[in-house]
Amino acid sequence: MPPPLTAASLASLPPGHPFAPFVAARGLVVVDGALATELEARGADLADPLWSARVLLEQPDLIREVHADYFAAGADIAIAATYQATFEGFAARGIGADDAAALMRQAVTLACEARDAWLARSGGGAGRSRPLVAASVGPYGASLADGSEYRGDYTLDEDALLEWHRERFALLAASGADLLACETIPCGAEARAILRLLDATPQARAWITFSARDDLHISSGERFDVLAALVGAHPQVIAVGVNCTAPAHVESLIRAARTCTDTPVIVYPNSGETYDGVTRRWTRPVRCAPYAEMARQWRDAGAVAIGGCCRTTPADIASIVAQLS
Repeated sequence: MPPPLTAASLASLPPGHPFAPFVAARGLVVVDGALATELEARGADLADPLWSARVLLEQPDLIREVHADYFAAGADIAIAATYQATFEGFAARGIGADDAAALMRQAVTLACEARDAWLARSGGGAGRSRPLVAASVGPYGASLADGSEYRGDYTLDEDALLEWHRERFALLAASGADLLACETIPCGAEARAILRLLDATPQARAWITFSARDDLHISSGERFDVLAALVGAHPQVIAVGVNCTAPAHVESLIRAARTCTDTPVIVYPNSGETYDGVTRRWTRPVRCAPYAEMARQWRDAGAVAIGGCCRTTPADIASIVAQLS
């Protein structure tokens, strides 16, 4: 088992690591919170297979506004609105490949514009390191809009998943984003396909986060520690962890990752509510501890980067910054 993380060991990340400036400054990388559910809370209609990508078509300024609020809350990384933006999804709306590609690039541009505007307003960051923008590489299951990203019961094998991801992956790698956020990955086949795409895109750096069903297993039922070791060994993977997973499982999953890889651990769970992928509704609200209190436990367990996923807010991110920096 690796030794416990300390402020000194975290601050000694290699200088070229994207997380190094943030960890050296405050011992933690703060990722933003939910985008789609925050857009919904501000009046956007997400009742569509495109989900948050619909807002790219109808209210792009609202996306920029949400990103801006997360930067103002203290986020070091914003994740662009490309999670459910796919060529297939846009084609179903009658949008051709060239226009779909332009919309995906626009999503990254909106996050970059929000970052640059915040830097200008704050006088260059007010002592903070320049925030990063990560392009979301959502899983194949998200494009199906049936909750498959929380089950991993795909009909495509690894080779087919690689081909499904290939064009969008290359586009996002060249979009101007600082990083790729390969997130909510529910099965090993999709993780392996992404590693092969990284091999073919040597300039790209990415994190890979899985959706998990319990303290030990990702959504497909495969062991998280086995897959964390696999993806953590890839030289272009800068972090490994979980997202859109119930907070109750996160501490155990962090500790599992720490036993099998030296790659930094990143976690951005959901609020603790349950999402029904068929009805596309959140159900069975769970009363959790304050988000910053849970984040402290995750940091103490060994997470280097912490943020929030569905149903978390700029206020949650601000609370992490206030209590853990």
